[in-house]
Amino acid sequence: MSRQLLAMALAPLLGLFILGIGNGFLATLITVRLDAAGESATVIGIVSSAYFIGLALGAMFNDRLLLRIGHIRAYGSFASLVAVTVLLQGLFFDPWAWFVLRLIGGWATVGVYLVIESWLLTAGEQKVRGRLLALYMISLYAAGVIGQLLLGVTNAMGVTAPFMVIGMLASLSVLPMAMIPRVSPLIEHAEPLPPYRLIMLTPTGVLGSLGSGMVVAAAYSLLPLYLQRIGMSVNQVGQMMALVILGAMLLQYPIGRWSDRHDRQMVLIGISGFCVLISAAMLWLPLSTPLLAVLLFLLGGGVFALYPVAVSHAADRAPAGALVRMSQGLLLINSIGATLSPLMISPVMTAVGDAGLFWSFGGLSLIFLLFFSWRRSVRPAPMPVAPFTATTPMSNAGAELVITEELIQGALEHEHLEDLSEAVPDVGVAEPVVGPPAEEDNHIAYYDDVEQVSVRK
Repeated sequence: MSRQLLAMALAPLLGLFILGIGNGFLATLITVRLDAAGESATVIGIVSSAYFIGLALGAMFNDRLLLRIGHIRAYGSFASLVAVTVLLQGLFFDPWAWFVLRLIGGWATVGVYLVIESWLLTAGEQKVRGRLLALYMISLYAAGVIGQLLLGVTNAMGVTAPFMVIGMLASLSVLPMAMIPRVSPLIEHAEPLPPYRLIMLTPTGVLGSLGSGMVVAAAYSLLPLYLQRIGMSVNQVGQMMALVILGAMLLQYPIGRWSDRHDRQMVLIGISGFCVLISAAMLWLPLSTPLLAVLLFLLGGGVFALYPVAVSHAADRAPAGALVRMSQGLLLINSIGATLSPLMISPVMTAVGDAGLFWSFGGLSLIFLLFFSWRRSVRPAPMPVAPFTATTPMSNAGAELVITEELIQGALEHEHLEDLSEAVPDVGVAEPVVGPPAEEDNHIAYYDDVEQVSVRK
């Protein structure tokens, strides 16, 4: 990566890292504080859902504001609003006021991510997006792990100290962006594919994205409640949540490489079955602290891998001209799932106890398993067209950042055997091909397995 490109990406990545440390433990902090105050799981779920509602609203509308006022001013505005909402939560306690503040905070947070992701999107050509995305992921997950580990430290400093630290970090994150030269990348207003067209194009991708939003949101908002109610201290809750995020960071790549070499539908079936087993273990095994740590590490790897594998599967079938809009539409579906999850699962925890979280995890994973198996029986997956990319986009710009040069080239080389004009009528679809590309055609060979490469040829 050139020094010039690194210089352009450094400021937004540093801002992301600083903000992400505070944002990394805010959801956990709010859950444990509400529980300590005696609020029910249902109330905690409602307050938690407000953040994801704000994320969904911001993902749909914040790009219009960014186009009006520019990146740097937008970042300063959004980050300041994040700081204000967090500090207000530290000043007084009221669950319904916190609901409003979390909604506003979610809306502002996704605005921050929109600025960062759109800046990275335009910082370099498509051929370097993979490297920029890798740096983005490292910054995001590393900040999340550090943030969770700081939960116990800041909580020991006083009741309001954690909120003050998060507010200060949000304010400090403005500094790297403020030092960028006054040049704003140009972006266009995003128009993702609507849900009904996504269902026509990729039912498996839609359910995978929806389900991922549900389980990931539950992990962030309700897993800390479960951990605190089984007797863990705030410091231990933060450590266990750090393991969940660490599992997400370390296991996505090997799962992705597996999906590069095999039918991605089988990978989705495997992830779903794995999550069923982890949920069963959480329900029925005698849990020592080390065993719990291992299970949560593995759970993080499973639930966080579901979304990128589902998006990769959808991209294997989409026409090259529809990749960006498809990715943005699946992000919206993912946000809807995250919004619904705390509202659906928290009443189960209220009704059947804290174990209701893993009954819900197991039940959802079983539904995914059955659906993916059925889809594979009626509609086998196409051959992977480009390497898996681990990603956790927060905005439409981030969804576009996932569309690398390799993915576009792969889609162009493997135009599909059916006419998809009904699913994406405004995108030209190539004439159906009757077999693999001719031997003399140019391909992007990304498999290490020689046998797999020979199959493509």
